[in-house]
Amino acid sequence: MTIRAKLYLAMVMTVLGPVVTIGVAFAAFSSLSDRFDEVSARSDRQALALEIKFAVTDVNGWQTAYGYDNGRSRPQFERSAQNARRLLAIADRELTEPRERAMLARLHSSFDEFMRLDAVAYRALREGREARVRQIFLGPEIRNFEAMASAAGQLAAEEARRNAEVEQKFDDRLDDAKKTLVVVGLGAGVLIILLLLTASDIARLALERHAERES
Repeated sequence: MTIRAKLYLAMVMTVLGPVVTIGVAFAAFSSLSDRFDEVSARSDRQALALEIKFAVTDVNGWQTAYGYDNGRSRPQFERSAQNARRLLAIADRELTEPRERAMLARLHSSFDEFMRLDAVAYRALREGREARVRQIFLGPEIRNFEAMASAAGQLAAEEARRNAEVEQKFDDRLDDAKKTLVVVGLGAGVLIILLLLTASDIARLALERHAERES
C-alpha cells in the first residue's frame, strides 16, 4: 500500500472513530431519556392512585366524625369530599387505559352513591333524626365506603405493578446502554491503536523513501 493510501486510511479512521462513538452514545442516551420519561409518568400515576386511596378513607372518616359530633365536623367533610372529586377529575384525564377506566368507573359509582346517601343522612341530622343517621352510616354507607376503598386499592395496586414494570425496563435499557458504550469504547480504542500503527508505518515508509533518494 502506498504512503498516500495509508494516509487516507488514517484520516478515515480519525474521523470514523469519534463519529461512530458519538452516534452510538447519542442513540443510547436518547433511548434512556424516553424510558426515564415513561418511568416519571408512571410514578406520577401511582402517586395519584395513592392520593385517591387516602382521599376516600379521609372522606369516610370525616363523615363518621360529623355524624357523632352533631355536625360540627361537616365543613372538614365537605373539604375532604371536594378534594376527592378533584383527584377523581384528574384521574379521569390522566388514567385512560382500559383497566384503569374500569376501576375508575367502579370508584365513581360507589363515590356517587356514597355522596347521595350522605345528603340524605345530613338532612336527617339537621332534622334531629339521629337514629336515621346512624342507620345510614352503619349500614349502606359502610358498604359504599368498602366499595370505594376496594376500587381505589385495586387502582393503586395496578399503578404500582405498572410502575415496577417500566422501572425494570429502564434498568434493563440502562444495562444495555452501558454494555453498548463499553463495546464502542473498545472499538474506538482499537481504531486508535490501528491509527498509531498506520502513522508509524507511514513514518517508516517516508524514511525509507527519503533514504532511497539520498542513496
